[in-house]
Amino acid sequence: MELQTLCVHGGINENDPTGAVEMPIYQTAMFRHHDIGEGGYDYSRQQNPTREKLEQLMAKLEHGREAIAFSSGMAAITCLMELFQPGDHLLATDDLYGGSIRLFRGVGEKNGLSFDFLDTSDLGMLAAKIRPETKAVFIETPTNPMMQVTDLRGAAKICREHNLLLFVDNTFLTPYLQNPLDLGADVVIHSGTKFLSGHNDTLAGFLVANDPKIMERLRYFYMSTGACLAPFDSWLLLRGIKTLGIRMERQQQNALALAQWLKRQSWVSRVLYVGLPEHPGYAVNADQSRGAGAMISFEVDSSTTALRLLRNVQLILFAESLGGTETLLTYPMTQTHADLPKEEREARGINDRLLRISVGLEDVNDLENDLLQAEKA
Repeated sequence: MELQTLCVHGGINENDPTGAVEMPIYQTAMFRHHDIGEGGYDYSRQQNPTREKLEQLMAKLEHGREAIAFSSGMAAITCLMELFQPGDHLLATDDLYGGSIRLFRGVGEKNGLSFDFLDTSDLGMLAAKIRPETKAVFIETPTNPMMQVTDLRGAAKICREHNLLLFVDNTFLTPYLQNPLDLGADVVIHSGTKFLSGHNDTLAGFLVANDPKIMERLRYFYMSTGACLAPFDSWLLLRGIKTLGIRMERQQQNALALAQWLKRQSWVSRVLYVGLPEHPGYAVNADQSRGAGAMISFEVDSSTTALRLLRNVQLILFAESLGGTETLLTYPMTQTHADLPKEEREARGINDRLLRISVGLEDVNDLENDLLQAEKA
């Protein structure tokens, strides 16, 4: 089944005796049994038919054996960290979403783990940072918000040589544009809140893998800690994924046009979009994915210009998050990466002139006109 067709039909309810096409919302905490030892569902923290259908669809989309649906992307990453013991060491992309860095430092280190953050697009540096106690590598590609691209095949080769697990956050490109398991990753992470849901109306997270032993351990931690996705939210994700393909096609079309337009503006000093041929990761991204996605970061000529844009956009929404039908403008310095120390933020390029835009489904001419009027306000 082709990818677009799978998005549309993968969540259809094939076996309902009523003939209902859409998967019902099984809004129940528990399930009745008619005999001792009877199989089936027990308790919705452990499994629920609506969530199970969503997990089956996500596994198919990511070419994985199994998927687990969580109450948020951060809940998914938190569960992933339970694979490790005190004293274990992990390597991670230095330009991660700020919430991931906060989790690793504020919770992971408290629990005895250690982390080194580095530019994982430099495979030589990645290999050099591996220590005897290193157990895994955690990568975003493209990264949030500086749009660095890591060669996943190359990273996977290094991980195999050193017996390390490779985790890849695929939120930006989604399984519609990139499948990290096919490139050698062991676990794929998603914030389902973003493009998978696509409508800015629910929180969700996913872990997808092929190794049954890894998934057995993750599902044990998942059931024990209870960060499961609720039935109604599972249904919203099933609904959102139906239009994932057509949304991603339109949004990345808009993103390329907007990135090219931003390059021509005198008040823009730098545009970071992996779909531009001059982007340093363009060739790697083109080799390992089917598109560049809908995320752009750009730097303007002054903090005054950045604040003027944020305060005066009218159609574009000044808001955190990404991946919905509406275009969102975000200020990483005070929003997604506010918890990073100032020196660290600025060393990574996250300064008071940097803006991130999640391009939506609007007419791109309206987006350009909105930015123009905001810059002149």
